[in-house]
Amino acid sequence: MLFLETRLKGAFIIEPERKEDERSFFARIFCVEEFTAQGLNANLVQCSISFNRQRGTLRGMHFQAAPHAETRLVRCTMGAVYDVLLDLRPESPTFKQWIGAELTSQNRRMTYVPKGFAHGFITLADDCEVFYQMSEFYHPESAGGVRWDDPAFSIEWPFRPAVISPKDSSYALFEAGEQHGS
Repeated sequence: MLFLETRLKGAFIIEPERKEDERSFFARIFCVEEFTAQGLNANLVQCSISFNRQRGTLRGMHFQAAPHAETRLVRCTMGAVYDVLLDLRPESPTFKQWIGAELTSQNRRMTYVPKGFAHGFITLADDCEVFYQMSEFYHPESAGGVRWDDPAFSIEWPFRPAVISPKDSSYALFEAGEQHGS
């Protein structure tokens, strides 16, 4: 695997290294030893998928707050999404900054979303499936989010969402004094 650290400390784009032959290719997408060697949390205890029928579906920006803050490994297994990671760690030099990456079933890239980050995506095609691996079990009382269109972050989405849940569109605007994803 190729671990490409982003400008947000601790956040990575991970690309599989293909071993190709006459059949096509084989690639590892997770290895405890390789993740640990990179200093990443390899303790992934839960997996989930989201299926999204319509292009322009936005999910996010979500996190789980302490004491159940989670690391996420995210991959698009069908279709294509624009994946966004937002640093909500007040002590971080990249606090309130974000990155975006295109994850597709063809490029097979993954994002590594550290604890203290919010995460979301918008679908770039119909019929998209996103696969998540998490380092913590889901705790509804710790689930939170920030607005996808909050001017405090100025996230540049590729286009305006066509579908967004009432919950995701009703998060309050960010207030610097609050504890968010850490």
